[in-house]
Amino acid sequence: MTQLRLMICFCLFFVTFLPIDSVSAQKPEPFDLILKGGTIIDGTGKPGFTGDIALKNDRIVQISPNINGQADQTIQCRGLTMAPGFIDLHNHSDRQIVSPLTRANMNYVTQGCTTIVTGNCGSGPVDTGEYYRKIDASGSGTNVMHLIPQGSLRDSVMGSGQRKPTPDELNKMKVLAEKAMQDGAWGMSTGLIYVPSSYAETEELIELAHIVSQHQGIYASHIRGEGTGLLAAVNEALKIGQEAKLPVHISHFKSSGQDAWGLVIRAAKMIDDARKQGQAVTADQYPYIASSTSLGATLIPAWARAGGNKELVQRLEAPETSEKIIRKIKSNIKKREGGKAVRIARYSKKPEWVGKNLQQIADAEQKSVLDIVLEITRQGGASVVNFSMNEDDVRQIMQIDWVATASDGRAYLPGSDRPHPRNYGTFPRKLGYYALQEKVIPLEHAVRSATGLPADILGLKERGYLREGAYADIVVFDPEQLIDQATFDAPHQYSNGIRYLFVNGRPAINAGFPTGSLAGKALRHQDVDQPSEKKTP
Repeated sequence: MTQLRLMICFCLFFVTFLPIDSVSAQKPEPFDLILKGGTIIDGTGKPGFTGDIALKNDRIVQISPNINGQADQTIQCRGLTMAPGFIDLHNHSDRQIVSPLTRANMNYVTQGCTTIVTGNCGSGPVDTGEYYRKIDASGSGTNVMHLIPQGSLRDSVMGSGQRKPTPDELNKMKVLAEKAMQDGAWGMSTGLIYVPSSYAETEELIELAHIVSQHQGIYASHIRGEGTGLLAAVNEALKIGQEAKLPVHISHFKSSGQDAWGLVIRAAKMIDDARKQGQAVTADQYPYIASSTSLGATLIPAWARAGGNKELVQRLEAPETSEKIIRKIKSNIKKREGGKAVRIARYSKKPEWVGKNLQQIADAEQKSVLDIVLEITRQGGASVVNFSMNEDDVRQIMQIDWVATASDGRAYLPGSDRPHPRNYGTFPRKLGYYALQEKVIPLEHAVRSATGLPADILGLKERGYLREGAYADIVVFDPEQLIDQATFDAPHQYSNGIRYLFVNGRPAINAGFPTGSLAGKALRHQDVDQPSEKKTP
């Protein structure tokens, strides 16, 4: 008995005088946050399951059917769906994401986006390092990844003229491309209907793509034709990938114009055949039947736009070129329902024309549609929405497992213009309307098209999936409420249904309300370990 008493006394003495640090070390530190009891759709395309997700700092540290650990905050997610934050592969917020007015990227945060890819369609900052430094300095609402914009790259070296580069100019472009890849660009984009990107011949693009390939980047292209020339344009993109040995990604995959409807299905078969032969080829899509770009790119031939709007106007006045340009404009107007399919989205000279189609404006002004087009062109141009796609094509393409979701939009503040509603609604429209309401695709497929698939396309290793150790980019949405609100007539409307959004572990939306957080950061390509063999997404 005496020995037992001595042992008890010794234990009490030991515990009493044990250093506080030693006692606390035996207790696991609490999680920052537990998301509890929601349906987890992890980005793989597999069926969802009920469970909890624990966050610590900027990482997901545990995923389990039931997490019992302590947390600074617990959010009950019963009835809600938890998914990886959406990755917008095709975004044009190059200027907006570094502007104090729009860097919070609210119209994408409210869609559930945590990462955007800029530098698309061959346009954007050429100096990737400087661009990333601006983002690092001020933060952003979403993470940002950048592509080398081939059109801007070409313009910085040789201007916007329609000619081949000299050997010295081509070498300068290669040097700039090499620097951009070293600074963390994820690949190169082209916009082959835009000036001056469109003036680059295939061989020039292959030369630049070789540089990108050496750094395991991708080639993303607004291809040379999306109408009746779609198949030839896809074939060119495939050739660039084959010759330069890098993955090819077709931006906003579609067939535009009634005479081309259905052609995108044949193009998809071409891509399927290339993939079966081992080529890495993917595409993205926005879930709408209208596109949006400039009036000039929509109706005026690229050769006439060389050198900018001033030279275009001069060609319109010159007898030797005006007739040829006007003949092509008339043909393009005819293909677009006589102007009814083209709606003005932004035109500062006459804001009362915004929201009206060219035929409506012509009737009100008692002029021809051609007259209206020429007037707008002489005044510097306008942005338009072009109703050119077929709904059946849109639905069929979104069912393909290598087609991602992407907006082709940019950060916006609500204003008097009427931009494409994709700027505000792309992702909730794909999930809420096409998956949940129309059941064109399963919800898990829709989520994967916006998360795991774009991560695979880019080679992004620690985002795009809900898995332990990944960055805590997470969206929590109410499947009963998730829907886009933006329409073509009233586009400046934020989407519904996003209850919580976390960017690098910090809340960007809390209980349905945006926080204004700037937790996004520049994601550099070399920050991610590249696999020795890049798998085909």
